[in-house]
Amino acid sequence: MRTAICDQLGVEFPIFAFTHCRDVVVAVARAGGFGVLGAVGFSPEQLETELRWIDEHIGDRPYGVDIVIPNKYEGMDADLTGDELAEMLRKMVPAQHLEFARSLLADHGVPPADDGDALRLLGWTEATATPQVTVALAHPKVALIANALGTPPADMIAHIHDAGRKVAALCGSPYQARKHADAGVDIVIAQGGEGGGHCGDVGSIVLWPQVVKEVAPVPVLAAGGIGSGAQIAAALALGCQGAWSGSQWLMVEEAHNTPVQQETYRRATSRDTVRSRSFTGKPCRMLRNDWTDAWERADSPDPLPMPLQYMVSGMAVAATHRYPDQSVDVAFNPIGQVVGQLERVEKAGAVVRRWVEEYVDAVEHLDALTAAALAQ
Repeated sequence: MRTAICDQLGVEFPIFAFTHCRDVVVAVARAGGFGVLGAVGFSPEQLETELRWIDEHIGDRPYGVDIVIPNKYEGMDADLTGDELAEMLRKMVPAQHLEFARSLLADHGVPPADDGDALRLLGWTEATATPQVTVALAHPKVALIANALGTPPADMIAHIHDAGRKVAALCGSPYQARKHADAGVDIVIAQGGEGGGHCGDVGSIVLWPQVVKEVAPVPVLAAGGIGSGAQIAAALALGCQGAWSGSQWLMVEEAHNTPVQQETYRRATSRDTVRSRSFTGKPCRMLRNDWTDAWERADSPDPLPMPLQYMVSGMAVAATHRYPDQSVDVAFNPIGQVVGQLERVEKAGAVVRRWVEEYVDAVEHLDALTAAALAQ
């Protein structure tokens, strides 16, 4: 399992693992893959702490950092610093939405959150993501900066390239992929609608070859529905150069999840996810639960645009961190439809090795079919 992108980034396998857990980044990298730390929930100071720890444990292996700068969000045209933008946006959040969120938590026995757990901007805008990029580029082992929503700003792409690093960006359509390529993005990540987190509504097996054709020769990573080596083989057969995965890394020993949380994933089927705007303001695939259902009721307030909705749902996210086992019914659990095949918790390195073996088995199966056909 080796493609040109392995040589470009200096990794053994084209397996990219998106995660919010630094331990997973290190474990995947040490097994031959490429770990990517999601930075959206970290302040610049917190991100510096995480990256310093990764540097100390990852050896000489490269890794990546994922940021979130949407192409469209509230306040994007305001020429403000991160703190100034946050203050402006706080005033735009209706009290009705905050009260609705607090009531949902209280109804589920989750201790009430104070305003410090809501109305936080985090890294959902250019003003707040730019400092994260500055921190990431100060770490030489960070070889890739990926943007999870939209084409990164031109000056940011130039800044990353000037630092000798590569830029990746996710997309859900050939149109978005073309915008990425025209802007100078080095790697396009095509995420099908079954993928966890922010996604479109076109399925992976349809989307991947369309994006490959649209942006060739720019390399494409397949995302959405990656949970086995056979699925990686399918992606490479459709022209992709690797796999960008996320859901699987919630079900590894190194993930910062409790047994109760992981049992929730283990019991879930592929039909138990939903695309919802209830946490971030944009369609995002996650486990369906009482929180997502509540925001769909006719008498509920409509989710706010990004990033305002997360300034409301932040109290639920904070509650999940403090009370993970009590808040599963109102937790933010972005995960893809591939959750239906996640049956057990493994070590991250074991997952990488299993995927490689499954890939080899899949390729050998196809080779055997071809040989049998030629022999007739």
